Amino acid sequence: MSTNATARGPARISRGRRSRTTAGRRVFHVINAIVLGGFTLICLLPFLNVIGSSFATPGELTSRAFIIIPETFSTDAYRYIFSTPTIARAMGVSVFVTAVGTFISLVLTSLMAYGLSKPGLPGRRVLNFLVIFTMLFSGGMIPTFLVVDAVGLIDSLWALILPVSINAFNFVIMRNFFQGIPDSLEEAARIDGCSDFGVFWRIVLPLSTASIATIGLFYAVAYWNTYQHAILYINDSEKWPIQVLLRQIVIVSSGLNADANVVDIVPPAQSVRMAVIVVATLPMLLLYPFIQRYFVKGALLGSVKG
Repeated sequence: MSTNATARGPARISRGRRSRTTAGRRVFHVINAIVLGGFTLICLLPFLNVIGSSFATPGELTSRAFIIIPETFSTDAYRYIFSTPTIARAMGVSVFVTAVGTFISLVLTSLMAYGLSKPGLPGRRVLNFLVIFTMLFSGGMIPTFLVVDAVGLIDSLWALILPVSINAFNFVIMRNFFQGIPDSLEEAARIDGCSDFGVFWRIVLPLSTASIATIGLFYAVAYWNTYQHAILYINDSEKWPIQVLLRQIVIVSSGLNADANVVDIVPPAQSVRMAVIVVATLPMLLLYPFIQRYFVKGALLGSVKG
């Protein structure tokens, strides 16, 4: 009996510890959910206010400072947005710059990262150093503008794509991801007769879906939010992306000096401004759920080696 009691004693202690640990974890999860839920609500409230204000009437916008659910829904702002060609044209410019720019950036970044991930490449260390150097020091705004002007890209949509087609940070993530691919897979492909480009196309790219999707999302968001380069390089208002047009709408609706011939805002200006923000943000929100499952995997796998 004493032996059985002795054997059951540690088991009871172990079960007690597990139950106490489980209870502690449950409390932690509850507190964690409350805190993170609060932060999520803080992040969502401004956007919910923008959405609610875009559907509100002019009188309600004047009487209420913060709107989540408007008392009277009005779609006048959205009807105006989709009835004027100015905003549709700016959306088309942003879609073109984002789609073409993301494709070109992924092609250039992946080819460069794959080449510089190979230890046997002559001058690999020097080239990698030059790329990393640009993350710390750059030529600056004025020298970049002079280069863009010298090659004749002023007032061209290519000025929003080519100068930023390769991002050093994205290059480093993709290069490190390529370095993690086993060399045996590439050697087997070469034994089967694949060229270097064949290995890259048939072996490396299919294994890099997560990394490419993640870097593609980074590039797409950067191109879609293009603002400073458009202000510097694009003088023709018909080639403005949606972010620059949104700036003009905010200036006009605020009563400040702006070119009212370019942005023909009509009342209610406040709701139109909010509706344009929603329309400008919606494409990236719709794209993210399709990329999200690759996001963490792609970013972390490219950062564990260095």
